Amino acid sequence: MTLLIPARVATKRLVLRTWQPDDRPALAVINADPEVTEHVAPRPLSREQSDAFVDRIEASWFDRGYGLYAVESRMSGELLGFCGLSHHRALPDEVEVGWRLARPAWGRGLATEAALACRDLAFDTLRMDRLISITIEENARSWRVMEKLGMRRWRTMPFEDWNLSIWAMTAPEWAG
Repeated sequence: MTLLIPARVATKRLVLRTWQPDDRPALAVINADPEVTEHVAPRPLSREQSDAFVDRIEASWFDRGYGLYAVESRMSGELLGFCGLSHHRALPDEVEVGWRLARPAWGRGLATEAALACRDLAFDTLRMDRLISITIEENARSWRVMEKLGMRRWRTMPFEDWNLSIWAMTAPEWAG
């Protein structure tokens, strides 16, 4: 496996890092919370579904050299969720910055802090032309993070049972 982005990135309050086996139980608790998974399909996730999700994350790191990071608190070392770069089934040729954090981590700017670090890796290190983020219209918390990243609504599209709102930012917009 050749990583194209660092295996560990520190921000002011967070550590973004590749996954460890002991992260799985904590992520399963986060993924089982119906409020956390309100805008995610399937929702909430069983332990088996959560573990399969981590398997897909680890496969992305292996296959692509980047993926979703485990996000932990620098202060406590507690796993707070994930953030990073991936490919959504709806638009598999696009790179998406995405995140999911435990409810106690909400409302403190942590998703924005993690996503800003991942956005900068996408453009600065990976030299991507465009970065997207996907949510649904009802997920106001996520679109506020997307605005803080400097993204704009790009398009909407139906996908499975969802009407997706796709936000985007290009490399020139990031550099500007």
